[in-house]
This record gives sequence, structure tokens and C-alpha cells, in this order.
Amino acid sequence: MTSKEKKGLALVSEIYGDRAYRARELVKKGRQVMGYFCLYPVLEMLTALGIVPYRILGDINEPITKADACLPTVVCPFVRSSLDLGLKDRYDFLDGVVMCHGCDVGEKVAHIWRTYLEPSYFHFIDTPHTIHEAAVEQFKEQLKDFRKTLESLTGKELSRDKLKDAVETCNEQRALVRELYDLRKPDFPLISGAETLQVMVALMSMPVEEGIDLLKQVISEVKERGAGPRKKQPRLLVWGSIVDNTALIEMIESSGANVVMDDTCVGSRAYFPDVEITEDPLDGLSYRYLVGLQCPRTFRQAVYGELKKDYIKDLESRFGYIKDYIREWNVDGVILQSIRYCDIHGYEVPGVEDYLDHIGMPKLYLEHDYSEAALAPLRTRVQGFLEIIG
Repeated sequence: MTSKEKKGLALVSEIYGDRAYRARELVKKGRQVMGYFCLYPVLEMLTALGIVPYRILGDINEPITKADACLPTVVCPFVRSSLDLGLKDRYDFLDGVVMCHGCDVGEKVAHIWRTYLEPSYFHFIDTPHTIHEAAVEQFKEQLKDFRKTLESLTGKELSRDKLKDAVETCNEQRALVRELYDLRKPDFPLISGAETLQVMVALMSMPVEEGIDLLKQVISEVKERGAGPRKKQPRLLVWGSIVDNTALIEMIESSGANVVMDDTCVGSRAYFPDVEITEDPLDGLSYRYLVGLQCPRTFRQAVYGELKKDYIKDLESRFGYIKDYIREWNVDGVILQSIRYCDIHGYEVPGVEDYLDHIGMPKLYLEHDYSEAALAPLRTRVQGFLEIIG
């Protein structure tokens, strides 16, 4: 449960330990809470109507006992875990869910969720997988349909002014997240990677306005406490599929490294791109969510036809932003990690490895099955990698 007396990192830790408590409080007060499964549902459209966006996550410590009746065991264990929690009524406080085509398994689970859990509100956004101009326009048209269903759910009009205000509010939150990440740039990071991940999970469990206040508290506390990671150690960037539990980051940091940057969807990937303020907010939103988000589920190289003849230029067009992260956060090495059976990240790994080799950045690839027990055998590999780059 959350306490009104707790603030900053203490409140973050409490919310991280019991994500649903605050959401249940809001439901009791009459707020509508909407579950979402991936980054692509447009949270500004929920926020503009006073709906609380709530990220559906899994639990690496909860045995999967019910989802296997709906899904084969040879698919993404994170998706199976999330569905399992839903089937166990861990998300019974949600007023509905909005799902998208993040990956093929995620798309199938969206419809399984609808069939087995029978949410009172369900909307599916068939998100395009390319970023052509036509794809962006198609995505915008889908957002118009999404708007209609939200207006029907709430009985409120989702006007341009409301949507513009929500865009500005969410952009304010994103700016604060980037400011928080800047605190990891010094030689002695002011906040650890594990603490940062807890903040990200907390933000995905509360209204955007509350998240803004919490970020301000955390940033102020971290700047004043002077108690971050004090030992100068190899500085790592963690890339890959979803990391929603601190166990992996804690294992890496306890092995003798500082995780100073990430490229995952419960981290920088979710918050770094802003929405451009446009006359029709749906223009800025459709571009940000389809083009701005850097997720391998989107086939970017299809746009750069002239680059297909030059493999290195193609890699640069797809992964150049990682080089920017490496430079700005002074990264010494990259850990690429992927959940077993995560096709969209698994297929991307060879390209990312080639790009890191091209820019001379040491890397290590880890595959795991979304369980804390699976991390123990990986510790030795991480320690060996740190010895090489240390």
C-alpha cells in the first residue's frame, strides 16, 4: 500500500513492490483505469479524458499455471506471464484494455485476453510495421477510430484542445525522465540502474500528473543525497526486450558494473521521443508513436531503399541512436539481452552486434527465460565480460 508520508525514492520503492494498490485506490475514487500491453497505444488520448493508463506487466517470480491452457510454452514467457496474471484476476481492477500489434504473439494474446477475460471495454490498434508515409496515415486513421470508442466509453468529447493539453503534459513527463537519465552521466552516477528501473515501473502504474510530481521529488532527492553508486566501474548500456523487474539489472550491477543507460521499453525507449505539437494533434501523435519509437517490431530499413545496397549505412540508419547513447553516457560496453522466443529482438541481435563491432564497442549477448532463477548462470558470463572491458 502507498503512504501519503512517503515521497521520492521511498514512494517509488513502495509502488514498485505493490503496483496495483494505487490503481485500486483510484478506482474506488471513481477514476477509470485502462490497461495497455505495449508502447503503441497512444497514452495521450487516455490522459486527455482523465483515464489512467496502466501498463500490463508480468511477474518473473510467479509460476505460470493458467496461461499454458491458452498458449504454447514455446512463445514469449513475458507475454505468457502477463496473460497468466490476468487469468488469475491480478488485473481485475482495470476498466478495460487497449491492445496493439506489437508482435505476432502479442497480437494473438490481445484477442485471447478479450475472449477469456471479457473486459468491459476492449480496443485493438492494428499498428503498422513500417514507417512509410502511407503507414503513418493509416495509423492516424486507426487513432480516429480509437477516439470514437473512448468517447463512447466516457461520454466525453475528445477535443483537439484536450488532446493538445495532454500532449504537453506527457511531454513534460518525458522531459523529466530525460533529466533523470542525465543524472547517470557523471563518472559516479547519481542514481543506479536498478533504482531508475523502479522509477520507470512506478510511472507506468499511476496517472501522468502524479508521475510528474514523483519525478520532481526523485530528481531533487537524488541531486541532494550524494549516495549513488560511488565506485568507478565499467559503464554499461543494456539493450533488448522488456526488463520490468530489477533482478537482471541488480545482477549486472552487483557483478561490478554501473548500468548507466538502457534501450528497453520500460526505460528510455518509452519516454525519450517527444510528440511534436501540430495543428491536428493526431498528426504529431501518429508520427511519434509509429516513427519516433525505436522498437525492432518496426521494419525501418524498408523506407531506406537506397541504403539496402550498403549494409553499414543501413545499420547506421537503424541503430545510429545507440551510438549517441554510447557517446553521451560514456559507455564502455553493451549487454544485449533478449527473452527466449522474443522473435522481434532475437532477429535483430545479429544486426546490432554487427553495428557495435563496426563502431568498436564491446558487447555481450544474453538470452533468458523471464525468471529470476535463470539469471544465476548468466552472472559468470557477465563477470567475464567485465574483466575483459575493465
